[in-house]
Amino acid sequence: MEARLQKIISQAGLASRRAAEAMILEGRVEVNGAVVRELGGKFDPAQVEIKVDGKAIRAAEAHAYYLLNKPKGYVSTARDERGRRTVLDLLPEAKERIYPIGRLDMNTEGLLLLTNDGELMNGLLHPRYEVQKTYVARIAASLSADEIRALQEGVQLEDGVTAPASVRVLDEMPGRARVEITIHEGRNRQVRRMFKAVGHEVLALKRTAFAGLTLEGVKRGKYRPLTEAEIGMLYEKAGGSRDEQA
Repeated sequence: MEARLQKIISQAGLASRRAAEAMILEGRVEVNGAVVRELGGKFDPAQVEIKVDGKAIRAAEAHAYYLLNKPKGYVSTARDERGRRTVLDLLPEAKERIYPIGRLDMNTEGLLLLTNDGELMNGLLHPRYEVQKTYVARIAASLSADEIRALQEGVQLEDGVTAPASVRVLDEMPGRARVEITIHEGRNRQVRRMFKAVGHEVLALKRTAFAGLTLEGVKRGKYRPLTEAEIGMLYEKAGGSRDEQA
């Protein structure tokens, strides 16, 4: 299947699409032995030999996109040197070399996207686009009005003040509360650290939404492929459109 030369290079994992465009303009790319210096050319990587800096590249496998409802007890990585169970163990039928978009720590459950589309992954994780993530946290006490306000306005962590967040108390009883919080940053264990900064330990944490997608219809430990409409929506949230990648 034909695709733009910069897309083929990007999908092969050598560079971002824009960096691949620069490679072409610099005369570093050859197709069937001829240097290509103009953008816009389309080729079928299965039918031609493409070299970057004199080295042939392999055509990337077809893109795959999955939504997983991650349970606790799995690490969000493709492989784990300590031998722990990974989220890929939950997708035994997925034959592509996929990777999680961001991470949920081992004790956090909920929505996790996995793909082999590096450009989409980079866009969804780039702080420029402020892609929203929603979590439900269970804590052992009610939040005060001041604590809610602090979470909303930003709290001081060891790596800086957090960006404003949306915070909503879902329900509360003596000694227990469930709080929904929406952020767009992606710092390590950020939600747990935010609650700790206002004096509350998170007892359980679940991501319920990411980039406009939810867990509706996907049970814990199960997964499903994304629809074409959902993939297009993700591209828009990641600062581009899927048509631009063709």
